[in-house]
Amino acid sequence: MAAVHREAIQKQIQQDWANREYIEVITGSIKKIADFLNSFDMSCRSRLAVLNEKLTTLERRIEYLEARVTKGETLT
Repeated sequence: MAAVHREAIQKQIQQDWANREYIEVITGSIKKIADFLNSFDMSCRSRLAVLNEKLTTLERRIEYLEARVTKGETLT
């Protein structure tokens, strides 16, 4: 009777360790995914900021050229 009880406890302990290992793997994977997504977010924000600066520069240049054309100035 005691041996059966001991085996049941051992199985519960083994199952508990297996569950803890599984949870640790899942938690580690979630952390890696979160790190990747945060890195990707920062990279995208940086690239979009650079593109925004370039677009702003182009828009200003176009406005300048349009103003010159409207005034009848030559573009040379």
